[in-house]
Amino acid sequence: MNKVILMGRLTRDPEVRYSQGESSLAIARYTIAVDRRFKRDGDQQTADFISCVSFGKTAEFAEKYYRQGTKVLVTGRIQTGSYTNKDGQKVYTTEVVVEEQEFAESKASASESGGFQQTARPEPSQAIGDGFMNIPDGIDEELPFN
Repeated sequence: MNKVILMGRLTRDPEVRYSQGESSLAIARYTIAVDRRFKRDGDQQTADFISCVSFGKTAEFAEKYYRQGTKVLVTGRIQTGSYTNKDGQKVYTTEVVVEEQEFAESKASASESGGFQQTARPEPSQAIGDGFMNIPDGIDEELPFN
């Protein structure tokens, strides 16, 4: 099985090109900065930079809505490849072929945080009662379920 799930922020606006031919296909390339869970002693880098590529409608969506700093969630598969550069050296590539993508935060929270900072989460000790919200009496008819 080859399945990847990533959540991170775009390091720059997606680069979109269209294939040649009668039915051109959008191809979007972008890089996501994915925070590491743990930091080693003396390690400066706290994120991995993952190259992603999407095709068709997924690429058109990225072109229209994704911008540098946007927090996204992508699922897809890892694809490796190689090519020979102009100096005659073989270059190996690894990228995620995006199958699904979505925003990982609302536009409002992205603009409040400047697009780069995490929003604060309340500590579990701050939870009130049993963690469930009380529904006021008399609004049963307004709920979409019973």
